[in-house]
Amino acid sequence: MTQELRRTLGVFDAVVIGLGSMVGAGIFAALAPAAHAAGTGLLAALALAAAVAYCNAMASARLAARYPASGGTYVYGRERLGPFWGYLAGWGFVVGKTSSCAAMALTVGAYVWPGQAHGVAVVAVVALTAVNYGGVRKSAWVTRAIVALVLAVLAAVVAACLGSSTAGHPDVGLSGGGAGLLQAAGLLFFAFAGYARIATLGEEVRDPARTIPRAVPLALGIALVVYVCVAVAVLSVLGADGLGSATAPLADAVRTAGAPGLVPVVRAGAAVAALGSLLALVLGVSRTVLAMARDGHLPGALAAVHPRFRVPHRAEVAVGAVVAVLAATADLRGAIGFSSFGVLVYYAIANASAWTLGPGHGGRLLAACGLAGCLLLAFALPPSSVAAGSAVLAVGAVAYAVRGRLRSR
Repeated sequence: MTQELRRTLGVFDAVVIGLGSMVGAGIFAALAPAAHAAGTGLLAALALAAAVAYCNAMASARLAARYPASGGTYVYGRERLGPFWGYLAGWGFVVGKTSSCAAMALTVGAYVWPGQAHGVAVVAVVALTAVNYGGVRKSAWVTRAIVALVLAVLAAVVAACLGSSTAGHPDVGLSGGGAGLLQAAGLLFFAFAGYARIATLGEEVRDPARTIPRAVPLALGIALVVYVCVAVAVLSVLGADGLGSATAPLADAVRTAGAPGLVPVVRAGAAVAALGSLLALVLGVSRTVLAMARDGHLPGALAAVHPRFRVPHRAEVAVGAVVAVLAATADLRGAIGFSSFGVLVYYAIANASAWTLGPGHGGRLLAACGLAGCLLLAFALPPSSVAAGSAVLAVGAVAYAVRGRLRSR
């Protein structure tokens, strides 16, 4: 049984997978809680989150071109900083993104059938795990269709809001204060982290040294433009307070704008967008599990690659099973903060790794800014998210130390 994955993804498919991961999370899950924290500082928080994400994206692109293997920062940390830091990045990513998967599955359930959200979430996880099992090309085709549909729905929302007689100038200011601004930026970072899927799929990308550095900033830039357009449109109709208190902000916005006929379309678009994010998330988590299993940090059976489909099928099934359990029991909003903490730590290690590559093209300056930004946003998150995330990282570190001691004996 071969242990190598098949390189089938070009620039377009890599960009689409990154967009599919970002757009659903950013618009339909993170916008309202971020507005609740930042108030009129929402757009400033979005800009700050985007700046940190850009630094991280450049670090990830440089590293992925140098180390085009599955696993993302788990591989980069291991190669540049040492085995422990690579392990800690992988642990934070797997735990945080597994929580993200559950959040996206619950978002699907909340929009499709609110009274049975957990049941629908479990069905969605099982269905998309089956799609991923069939190969990364099939996953890319499905993601293309999802991204096209979601962008069309978002364009309709923006047009309805900005063309409404109720639209005014979006609230701009800092009513949430500096702490609220940082907390909102940390929550919104959850919406930008999807470009990591491009790096974690490095072993399945054609010509990774050329493809990844192009795909990462393209996906991030397109997502930022979409976020800004939608945030401005929704703020112009609901205002900062209305957006912060909304449970379904885009549906509320088109209803307030005088287009109630769009509400079911928006609800369907939200469900589809969350499905796209879930699909890409399961892809990324399973590839990091594969890389950690190859190095003995997770059970070796998870390193198996299917002889026909050339995917890490056991890792995908294991991730799908864990996410299904979480989707049946987890809380949606709590999962966002917890996920953001784990992923910010992951990118902090990515930036520290990129620092060691040298100063070419401003690389060290961006890496330093990215590292500082990640740590600042991580510890500005709600205290419960920081406490839970720190505890999980500590458990991972203890497990690493115990395993190392047992091996030495």
